[in-house]
Amino acid sequence: MNILIYAHRGETELHEAAVSRLVALAEGAEKWALPVFRVTEFLRVVTHPRVFDPASGVDRATGFIQSLVAAPSCEVVRPGPEFLEILVDTARRTQSRANPMFDAQIAALCQEHGIDTVPTNDRDFERFEPLRVRRLE
Repeated sequence: MNILIYAHRGETELHEAAVSRLVALAEGAEKWALPVFRVTEFLRVVTHPRVFDPASGVDRATGFIQSLVAAPSCEVVRPGPEFLEILVDTARRTQSRANPMFDAQIAALCQEHGIDTVPTNDRDFERFEPLRVRRLE
């Protein structure tokens, strides 16, 4: 589960840690990036009635995202011209397939934009060196 989901859903085990991390990022002066794939995954998961009961409504979920991207220090990063080549290399190098391919695209997007650290508790990201994982406590 990604940090956005933990922060949005109060019943998740890492809710407070995720909120704290996002508030620090949003209120800080240092630039930080939000991969567009994380946004779409967040919206898919929190609005899914088989994942959360009750699921978040579209207005609540999109409002949460809009409040994050309104932070002057936040940049939503999207695939650029090098993305496909980096993704192919990342997938081959890490032998990513099936569900880890989603993580490979985030790792490739981070590499394309010079992002070297990702806040996550997802151990799958440890395979995408040199990307560093910063775990929630």
